[in-house]
Amino acid sequence: MSAHERAAILAIGDEITLGQKTDTNSGEIARCLVEHAVRVTEYSAVPDDRAAIADALTRLALTNDLVIATGGLGPTADDLTRIALADAVCSPLVEDGSALAHLRERAFTRGRSLSPNQRLQAQRPESATLLENHNGTAPAILAALTVADGSTTTILCLPGPPREMRPILDAFVRDTLRAPSGTVIRTRILHAPALAEAEAGGRLGELMDRERNPLVGTTASGVLVDIRLRYEGPLDQAAAALDDTEHQVRRAIDPFVLPADAPSLQHAIVELMRERGAILATAESCTGGLIARRITDVEGSSDVFDGGWVTYSNKMKRSELGVSDACLDAYGAVSAQTAREMAFGALAHAPDATCSLSVTGIAGPGGGTADKPVGTVFIACAHCSSGEGEPTCLVKRFIFPGDRASVRSFTANVALAMLRFELLGIDPGCLLAEVPNTG
Repeated sequence: MSAHERAAILAIGDEITLGQKTDTNSGEIARCLVEHAVRVTEYSAVPDDRAAIADALTRLALTNDLVIATGGLGPTADDLTRIALADAVCSPLVEDGSALAHLRERAFTRGRSLSPNQRLQAQRPESATLLENHNGTAPAILAALTVADGSTTTILCLPGPPREMRPILDAFVRDTLRAPSGTVIRTRILHAPALAEAEAGGRLGELMDRERNPLVGTTASGVLVDIRLRYEGPLDQAAAALDDTEHQVRRAIDPFVLPADAPSLQHAIVELMRERGAILATAESCTGGLIARRITDVEGSSDVFDGGWVTYSNKMKRSELGVSDACLDAYGAVSAQTAREMAFGALAHAPDATCSLSVTGIAGPGGGTADKPVGTVFIACAHCSSGEGEPTCLVKRFIFPGDRASVRSFTANVALAMLRFELLGIDPGCLLAEVPNTG
């Protein structure tokens, strides 16, 4: 570990706490600190309130030896970080002569005079120092806060705009954070689509022991489970430890984990189809072309994608894909039978396709019934495994959670996961949100 072992990150601003602006600085700061073997223990956010900022800085300093805050250093009445920091470190605000000269020079080069509000940016707690901002007018402030046990916590207050924040952060890290030789924190992320997080946790078992090194954790986002590996220790052991843990995770989660060189499910699909000489056609109802979009977002997808249909109405299903009246009349548009005929129709009508995906469902908010509630989707994957014989078709039923956009996104991603397993010749068992035994 470095001289600073534990850090907290504080985002300051009404726009953050009101949800009007996404805080991207905290993630950037955390990644930078981890690279220098500093463990981030907490993210916090407070509004533009003097007492709230001072209280947060004081509280975070009690359990961390480094606190990095962003925002609230501008020239307006709601920029209160300077005075709140002065309250926290019990030091009066003073005007920094060098900073004032810099602000005057900057204003002069733009043909302006320095306003009283702009002059506030030259202030700092008397016990603190300013770090020059070459990309804006607000310098950063570096201070020390002595806590109850007599230890000292470093507090770094950075400007909020990312283009101003990052260069100052980089300079601070370079000049201040000195990790002992060979000590590192290294991370790795494995992506597992169409697997429920609870199922992933069950498969991983003792690999998720919180005392383990490398540490293994999971994060679910939509259809994707990210499996996070974190190693802390000597540099010369990092690669081997992560490789060994990754091997164990892959063995536990197979066949769900994507290849290490695949940044997304659609990238993995395109590369797999290219390797297998497969060409895809799509037939989409409830997703409105989203599967085709996912595939064509990948550079070079024209090598493996023939085209597709968006067939919302039954007339389009009949005329474009050859779905039979008998099927639609007997089972309805949202059914395993219709999904199967759509998949076979796409395969038959696409000139070069060797596999197809079809989806039909109820994305909502209306249209659901007791038998087929909102979120009900049937996904079919038809595949010609060789140049001879009839194509096969796998159909699965799902009930996806969430609003219309969520159901559509779940459907597109799970459909691609089904295609991946089909091309690999693997039966993954029950997929995320699947309703089993539907034929």
